[in-house]
Amino acid sequence: MYEARGEYQLYVEFLEPAGLGALQLAFEQLKQKLAAEGLFDPARKKPLPVLPRAIGVVTSPTGAVIRDILLILRRRFRNMNVLLYPVKVQGEGAAQEIAQGIEYFNRRALVDVMIVARGGGSLEDLWAFNEEVVARAIAASRISVISAVGHETDFTIADFVADLRAPTPSAAAELVVHRKQDFATELESRARHMAQIVRLKLSEARQALTELRMHNIFQTMAARVAERAQRVDDGVATLDRIMRAHLHTTRQEWLRTSAGVVRYDFHRHLGLKCATLAERERRFENDFRRFLTERRNRLAQLLTVLKERSPQTVLDRGYSITRDPAGRVVRDAGQVALGADVSIHLARGELGATVRRKEL
Repeated sequence: MYEARGEYQLYVEFLEPAGLGALQLAFEQLKQKLAAEGLFDPARKKPLPVLPRAIGVVTSPTGAVIRDILLILRRRFRNMNVLLYPVKVQGEGAAQEIAQGIEYFNRRALVDVMIVARGGGSLEDLWAFNEEVVARAIAASRISVISAVGHETDFTIADFVADLRAPTPSAAAELVVHRKQDFATELESRARHMAQIVRLKLSEARQALTELRMHNIFQTMAARVAERAQRVDDGVATLDRIMRAHLHTTRQEWLRTSAGVVRYDFHRHLGLKCATLAERERRFENDFRRFLTERRNRLAQLLTVLKERSPQTVLDRGYSITRDPAGRVVRDAGQVALGADVSIHLARGELGATVRRKEL
């Protein structure tokens, strides 16, 4: 103090913010440290599962928080599995227990998402969630973590590190899973949409099949197959008539021969005629079988040739039929001009193309 001038001079050896003091300073220092390490980076935050199989909750087993969370989850998704890891949420050793709960769920892989929660309170009450050990455990978690600590106006280090901050524990229960009815409504909507798509695709396929069946090529082929089938039927009928006529002639000849046999030589002549008849029947049967085999082989050859020459078979081998705008089959590139639209019929389906100059 300088009495002559009425002045004071102060030497400051220590400063701390007024009010919360050391706790607020520690909060800001840890926040800056973890932010510099990138623990608050939005790029490292994991998305929440759309429909978790089980939800882990790290909180006190006796507080109102766990009752509120269970009540809301039961209302939104009644049969959702919830696992509680009981911890102290304030006081000595609380931070270590919270970190152990987070590490336990990661080590056992029992849940798909975690809620770290407690009710509101002062900065001192919430301090366990500002400890570095809790922040490190959340950052190292492979499971998505929702921080739901205090009221909407309360912020902790856990809020900044977690994948999602909920303003309250009740809000966390609403964010962690959608209502079961919402899932059912979405599934019904998608099922209706899928059914509409399937019906549309089937309708388009039926239309394409109808157009393909009406094509002149396949109508001509069907007519040719019907013609060949008629020829086969005619051949079978002719063979049947020939066989019946031959049998009738042979029977008549046997009857005439039998009528002229002398009584005393009846058995000998009958035996000769029977042997002759049996021989003729055997030759006729062999000739008929050979004739029928030849006809069948010829028919099989014709069917094979018909199948090989079928336009559909040619198309199935990778060839196509190109038609000009007037519908004429294009056999020479000179038939169509540059820029003309042509249609290309494939084994399954039809394409449109525009003629352009081929680059050499």
